[in-house]
Amino acid sequence: MEPITYKSAGVDIAAKSSTISRLKDYTRSTFNPEVLCDIGLFGGLYSAKGLADKMNHPVLVSSVDGVGTKLKIAFMLDKHNTVGIDIVSHCVDDILVQGARPLFFMDYIATGKLEPRVIEGLVEGLAAGCREAGCALIGGETAEMPGFYPVGEYDLAGFIVGAVDKDKLIDGKSIKPGDVVLGLASSGLHTNGYSLARKILLEVDGYKVTDPVEALGRTVGEELLETHRCYARSVFQVLDKGMEIKGMAHLTGGGFYDNIPRILPDNIDVKIKSGAWPVLPIFQLLQKDGNVPFEEMHHVFNMGIGLVVIVAPDQAEAVKAELETAGEKVYTIGNTVEGSQKAFVE
Repeated sequence: MEPITYKSAGVDIAAKSSTISRLKDYTRSTFNPEVLCDIGLFGGLYSAKGLADKMNHPVLVSSVDGVGTKLKIAFMLDKHNTVGIDIVSHCVDDILVQGARPLFFMDYIATGKLEPRVIEGLVEGLAAGCREAGCALIGGETAEMPGFYPVGEYDLAGFIVGAVDKDKLIDGKSIKPGDVVLGLASSGLHTNGYSLARKILLEVDGYKVTDPVEALGRTVGEELLETHRCYARSVFQVLDKGMEIKGMAHLTGGGFYDNIPRILPDNIDVKIKSGAWPVLPIFQLLQKDGNVPFEEMHHVFNMGIGLVVIVAPDQAEAVKAELETAGEKVYTIGNTVEGSQKAFVE
């Protein structure tokens, strides 16, 4: 009987080590003085000394998430350097809504067979997302799991840690009736609703990901791989000038109805005015071709609004102008009223 090795069982340790060594230039491009180690140790090291120097009461804020079935589009197009940006932006925006600045990020990549070119594309995107957000990519895990994932497929997840001074924590508690709801434009689907979008576009409409669509002005694949927008730099441009933001909601899975109530006091509702912002062509196409009900569209998709920002009426114009100066498209999309912690789209 021939000797059985780990490689013959489907796991190539040497290939993994070689791939990781080639990724160090990407990760090092995100490092700052707080990073105390290179890639390869059992744990990533990040100095917290600076937090005590800058904050009276540092609070760590963490989040973990995945890209979901958007990965299916990456597989179909064999394009892997954008979904890394997606997962970083998603995680950064999740902690941003509480006022936290991102510190460091870690990833988890699992695949049936390790393809160095694919892994390099993923890490290239992760590093680009981290540089944009101003956080360090200090490590991760690449797991080769033969027989567990179909050939050519993988899963990608990310974990982020940020920090905010306790006195500057944004928790929504100060939201009152009459506050103004601002909406920051999304770049597209971001990272949610892809199972429904794929069913409509690829099954009902019968498009291929390489097909151009006139209504979109590009191919199906290009539209669906549009990266998740990161709002951190713009929001901190507002906060660093001393402007008050009472609450923020990242519109991910659950859309308007599930995400906005997460930041509301129990006696407050939010009323969103449909038509207060331009709905992106991709959402118009999905609603029409899938005959998707109005409420379902706003429950699944962001409909062109990626981040909701709630401010006092006397701050609304100044905050809106500052966000626009930072490069965002901003719309006044609603207001708060007395209620029972619900969101309505009228």
